[in-house]
Amino acid sequence: MELNKLIEKSLAAKPQNFLELINEVDIILSREQEHEIKRLDIIGRLIRMPPEGEVTVIGDLHGDLASLRQILFETKFLDEVQHKHNAYLIFLGDYGDRGIYSPEVYYIVLTLKRSFPENVILLQGNHEGPEDLLAYPHDLPYHLRRKFGLEEGLKVYEELSQLFRRFYTAVIIEGTIVMLHGGVPSEVKSIEDLAFAYKKHPAESHLEEILWSDPIDELHGKYPSPRGAGYLFGEDITDRFLKVLGVKLLIRGHEPADNGYKFNHSGKILTLFSRKGAPYYNTFAAYLTLKLPTKLCSISDIERLIRRF
Repeated sequence: MELNKLIEKSLAAKPQNFLELINEVDIILSREQEHEIKRLDIIGRLIRMPPEGEVTVIGDLHGDLASLRQILFETKFLDEVQHKHNAYLIFLGDYGDRGIYSPEVYYIVLTLKRSFPENVILLQGNHEGPEDLLAYPHDLPYHLRRKFGLEEGLKVYEELSQLFRRFYTAVIIEGTIVMLHGGVPSEVKSIEDLAFAYKKHPAESHLEEILWSDPIDELHGKYPSPRGAGYLFGEDITDRFLKVLGVKLLIRGHEPADNGYKFNHSGKILTLFSRKGAPYYNTFAAYLTLKLPTKLCSISDIERLIRRF
């Protein structure tokens, strides 16, 4: 697979191409979650990875085709994955909305999943959330109608929305890192609470906090978020969550950052934002590259692994 051809294919995709791609990825995710693919250790919507291999972590893209292309070009993922079985891409969610190339970004991400199913992990963001927790503005339907026409655009949107419900909630790299989209589920008591958050109504589960919450350095405990969903949470909440999971660092997306990344809670939370420019006006976009196993002892250790552009 060649990067420029993949971009061209996304731009030229017809509705039927998109629907076939969605169906194939749905089958792949079903097989993974029914434990038919053995390389991935999956509980519910949680993936547990061994601390080995090369991992690229990508934050919110929000329809930014140029940033996605830049990351794939710099990491040479399409070349690496064909020669190394343990090269991984982990997306933290929020692939679309707020960008005119939202359909193309979803098309490329799903094509990567179809082509390299054991190497590409798709997390659910709040812009891929349940129908009763949808982000606003949610302009993906408009972009699909613009690309495919009213009737076919709606059909693609309906199928894509159903696929979102199969995306993963979190990834844990054993003993080191947990990755999710938004924030800490404040009442979590076990790894199963994280893995099966998707099963309950969001108001009765941890999913709302996972998709919507944000860390704040000045707080103790949690407070309702000005977003209208989730919470603002303090370092004490983070400490308890990391202890339950037996890891040291939370990597998440969800929030713009002028440098493309930021730290909270004494370096125990790293936020990555991989979209560049309007409507956020951040100076840089960023992603993370990890060679596992790794010891992340300080903020400076982590910063050396962050790539900005």
